[in-house]
Amino acid sequence: MAVSGRSSTQAVGDHPSVIKRRCASVVLVSAVSPAFVKIWMHLADITRAWATSSKADARVLTVEESLWELMGVRLKGFIPASILPLLLTTFFYLGPLVQTTLDNPDGFTGELQSALAVQTWRLCVQDSEWLRNQVVAPVTEELVFRGAMLPMLVPCTGATAVIFIAPLFFGVAHFHHIIEELHLGQGSVSDIFLGAGVQFLYTTVFGVFAAFIFLRTGHIVGPILCHSFCNSQGLPDIGSALNHPQRSAVLFCYLTGVLLFLVLLFPLTDPFLYGARPACSLAASQALEC
Repeated sequence: MAVSGRSSTQAVGDHPSVIKRRCASVVLVSAVSPAFVKIWMHLADITRAWATSSKADARVLTVEESLWELMGVRLKGFIPASILPLLLTTFFYLGPLVQTTLDNPDGFTGELQSALAVQTWRLCVQDSEWLRNQVVAPVTEELVFRGAMLPMLVPCTGATAVIFIAPLFFGVAHFHHIIEELHLGQGSVSDIFLGAGVQFLYTTVFGVFAAFIFLRTGHIVGPILCHSFCNSQGLPDIGSALNHPQRSAVLFCYLTGVLLFLVLLFPLTDPFLYGARPACSLAASQALEC
């Protein structure tokens, strides 16, 4: 299961024509999201510091960053922001990655050759479902739910609380699958709502992580790449790990990956590596939270 996907609606929701229509819709929404942030900045009396005098109205919140920088689109610190959060996410998936490698008859070499093969990538870019899950969904959802939503919520909630509040909107945004499944009669009502609850849980948990990355690094690229990677991997299959022929080795890698993730969570997202934290400049208590 992917962060943005639902297996139970695959027959209809994954038809190429449906995918293209939905992708066009979400691209349009994400494209206008900067305009909403700009309107919000005007209504909330938020302006660039260089555009104000030293005697600016105390009610006007001044920031040094531009609209795009507040949304995490900036060059300073771009390279570490592209690599380190993704590396952190890879550590979390160490167990599943090792398990997949062990299940490959050609081992690590086979996995690597498959991942780097030109033919593999050619087939991927021609697959509308792959483009939706790995490109369109990560870019559009992160731009809206992290790049646009977080800066607007930070002044109200603070930079810490927003990490846990904003992802709730991300989780609820996936509830539209309930209507689709009920309309199509795909499973019992209890199963549909149970599946929706599980999806809400893991999309919200991922949203917390993505919001944390966004605020700590000040970049949108990290959440986008992590979102795409998580979509490609889905939820770790603990059940198959417990029944794996090399269970001890696989479970050791699962545990090691989680421990590495927890130990390196703050060091690899240290703001020192990325420069300013634009969205945090909007927090009322910057001295405490940023």
